[in-house]
Amino acid sequence: MEARTGDRLVTHGRTVGQHDKVAEIVEVLGAGGTPPYRVRSDDGHEHLISPGPDSVVEHSGARKRPPAA
Repeated sequence: MEARTGDRLVTHGRTVGQHDKVAEIVEVLGAGGTPPYRVRSDDGHEHLISPGPDSVVEHSGARKRPPAA
């Protein structure tokens, strides 16, 4: 798993009816974009997380490839 500041971390619900949790990555503490990450939840709380296999990184649109010249 590799992420950068501004990406979103989505942790999928593990049981029926449990919603996904989405948080913004505000700091990457591992080498080369690896966990742990400092994330900010929708309610404003920040915490450290080392995501498991039920999580995916959604990369921010700011990192789109520049147009070819």
